[in-house]
Amino acid sequence: MATASFSQNLMALQNNMLSFAYMLTNNRDDAYDLLQDTTLRALDCQEEYAESTNFKGWIFAIMRSIFASNYRHAEDSQVSIGCQDTLYTLNLSQEEGTALPEGSFSADMITAAIREFEDDYRIPFSMHVAGYKHDEIARETGLALSTIKSRI
Repeated sequence: MATASFSQNLMALQNNMLSFAYMLTNNRDDAYDLLQDTTLRALDCQEEYAESTNFKGWIFAIMRSIFASNYRHAEDSQVSIGCQDTLYTLNLSQEEGTALPEGSFSADMITAAIREFEDDYRIPFSMHVAGYKHDEIARETGLALSTIKSRI
């Protein structure tokens, strides 16, 4: 793919990439960092892109790879400090934040639960949330369209 065309396609995906990055990180600043890292990596690796490959899928695979690498690095370097979480919750009332169903789970809890899915379910679901259409997900994963729909 010509450099100008590659850059135009990459810039056209920035909003979708930011949405996916936010879904992965659940933090605005981290999402922007992940977006920037992904954009730079894609530009650095544009010679490796095969035109027969789904461009959007290739970019999102780069983003997932960077996120996973950063997540593993953060897990390895994380230091646990006793009961800091408990001290924070002491200041909350028993009913605070749980009056509505959506208040009973934090975004971090939902994201953590999604990360625990097996790849067979997590990948199609994450791609769907990132804006992929069912048929695109089926092509990228090599699964039947009906299987993708049922897993999402």
